[in-house]
Parts: sequence; structure tokens; C-alpha cells
Amino acid sequence: MAGDGRAAVSERRVVVTGMGAVTPLGASVAALWDGLIAGRSGIRAISQFDVSNQEVRIGGECLDFDPAPYIDGRQAKRLDRFALFAFAAAKQAFAQSGLQPGQFDPSRAGVILGAGIGGLREIEEQHIRLLNKGPGKVSAFTIPKLMANAAPGHIAIALDFRGPSASVASACASAGSAMGEAYHTIRRNEADLVMTGGSEAALTPLGIAAFAAMKALSTRNDDPPGASRPFDKTRDGFVLSEGAGVLVFEEYEHARRRGATIFCEVIGFGASTDASDIVQPEPEGVGAARAMQLALASARLNPEEVHYINAHGTSTPLGDVAETNAIKRAFGPAARKVAISSTKSEVGHLLGASAGVEAIACILALKHKVIPPTINLHNPDPECDLDYVPNTARDADVRVAISNSFGFGGHNTCMVFRAV
Repeated sequence: MAGDGRAAVSERRVVVTGMGAVTPLGASVAALWDGLIAGRSGIRAISQFDVSNQEVRIGGECLDFDPAPYIDGRQAKRLDRFALFAFAAAKQAFAQSGLQPGQFDPSRAGVILGAGIGGLREIEEQHIRLLNKGPGKVSAFTIPKLMANAAPGHIAIALDFRGPSASVASACASAGSAMGEAYHTIRRNEADLVMTGGSEAALTPLGIAAFAAMKALSTRNDDPPGASRPFDKTRDGFVLSEGAGVLVFEEYEHARRRGATIFCEVIGFGASTDASDIVQPEPEGVGAARAMQLALASARLNPEEVHYINAHGTSTPLGDVAETNAIKRAFGPAARKVAISSTKSEVGHLLGASAGVEAIACILALKHKVIPPTINLHNPDPECDLDYVPNTARDADVRVAISNSFGFGGHNTCMVFRAV
């Protein structure tokens, strides 16, 4: 034991005691899980803004999101949409954790969240105001709203969390990187609990136009529910979505002493960089495989001990093949036996929030012993020849699950969860 009575770093275990979600399938963890297991798509024609002149007119909108239960209207106006999503998801996670004042030391409670872009909507709105009305009409709240660290800042203020706080940006791996840092922060004895995950709200006119210009998005405008089709031969790009997934990571003994419900244990994390291309994945999946290998090594697991992989699986022609190659490289013969699925087939791609939402999917698969499906997988790509749990959820004795997240810039993360 450490001299202050806390467990030594090597002994500190990390568990999950709370979860919150805002996604295109609904503004709660229950709605997310129900939609995933039902194989329901949250993709639809965009309705929040005019897309009549856009090449891509579909996305994953959080249409039923209402911030009112979580934040008063006056304060809500001072937060960009991405921060509102994070705030709501954090409040959900905090409530589920059962944490009460006096049960934790605020100086040892942190907030580490991922956001790949941050307040893009605020940037667009204030730039239009600048051009149309002049600099004197730009809002004084512009910078506090658009900065990526606004989300952890507001959450820390609301919950009186005074420990390590940060926003992490590694593109579509942002929430994965944030959760990895949260995991290590607790392991290093720098905090007893950390609110972590990610949020994103880049579903804006500029966001759609910019990703479309890169030819990264699906143009299946006539079939929104069928547009996100990871590992399918007819896939043509990802579907841009918005939302948040936030979790409470807590040191095991801290959670046990207060009688918390423990949903799972976080037992490993790995990260790597392709150092190949700023946008395209390394085709053979060497870097992504390295992240998985590091995660398994830190968890002290062999590949055959993993029962489920929540794939990054974005539905891009290059990405899905690269991830398939990476899984084969990391898992060897066990790659043919492990169940894999991409929940982006149902919720689309939430960019920096993806890993947070997908961590929740992994944890609920452990809890309910059900693997969510990869929907829209009707014509398997011959180069993507593993078990992707096509179209229908599958009952399975899932005891260990991993979540992959890969981002522009070549960032790769992998986190390992184990049932308790």
C-alpha cells in the first residue's frame, strides 16, 4: 500500500460505474442499446439546416435531444451544441453512478473528454454574423463556446470536480485517447474517478461540405437508413453524425467502499500512430494492429480470450479493409473466431465522440450477453472476410470486449473491457 493509505499504482484497478449517451438513436443509454439490438438505423435526411445545395443530404441527427432536464435555458445558450451533448451525457453518467457529495474528494475527481473538432456550429454562426453585421456584432461568448475544452470545463464546474481536466483531440480517436488518459490517470494514483468519453457536433453546413469535398461521405441520399454499411462491398463512405458518450471511470476500491454498481472493469489500453498519411489509413493495418497488441499485452490477455470486437468500421472503402487486415495481424488464427461488429452501421460516425458511444456498446454487450449487429451487410466484401455479426444481434457469452478507434492523422486506440 502507498504511504497515504491508497493502493499502489500497480494495484489500482479501474471500473465503470456510470454511463450517459446522446445519439441519433435517442438521448439515453437505454435508447441507444434498444436501437442497436433492434438493428435500427438512426440515419435520416438532414432537417436542422438547408441541404438542398449540398452533395450529401443525410446524417445522424439527435433530433429528440432536449437540454432542459440537465441545464437551465440561460446557461444553455452559452454552450455550443457539442458541449450541451457532453453536459447531458455526463449528468446521466453521474446520476447512474450514484455518486453523492461527501463520497469523493473533489480534488481527486477529473474530467477528460475527447472532441475531434469542437464548436464548429458556433464558428460558422459567428463568421456569418461577422460578414453580415461587422465585428461589433460578434458574440462575447464566441471563444468560450467554440473551444474544445468547454465541455470538460462546464462539467467540472457543475459537478465540482477539481482534479485533472482536459480536452483531447486525436480526430476520430479522440474519445478513445481521452479514455486511455483517464484510465492511466487513475492507475497513476492521480485521481479516484474521472468523467471521460467524448462529444461532437460537426453536423453543420460546413462540416458536411468539407467532408463531402474529401469524398469521405456516403452519397446514398435516397436511402438514409442503408447508407452506413461497414464491410459491405457496396459501401461508399461514412455517414456524419453527432452526439456524445460519457462514462464514469472509478478506482475499484473507491467504488466498492461506497457500494457502487460496477458495470465492468477496464483492463487494458493501447495506442499507436500509423505515421503514413494524414487522412488515409495504412493499408496493411500495421499501426492499428500495434494498438490492439499493446492493449492485449497491458490486459495480459491472449487474442483467443477476446469474445467481441467493436470495430471502428466506418463504411469507407479503404478503412474497413485496413481494419480487417489489422485484426488479422493482431489476432492471428483467433481473428477467424472472434465476433466483430460496427455499431456505426446504426448510428453513423460521431467523429470524436465515437469511442465513448462504442465503449458503452461494449459494456452493454458484456452485461446483456448480446452482440449488436452490423446492419446493411448484405454483400460482403471479399477482402473483409471475418465474422461481422451481419444484420441481426447475436446472443453470446461475452466476457471480454475490445473497442477500436482510428482517426485522421493516423491515430489508433484500443481499449479492453472485462465483465465483473
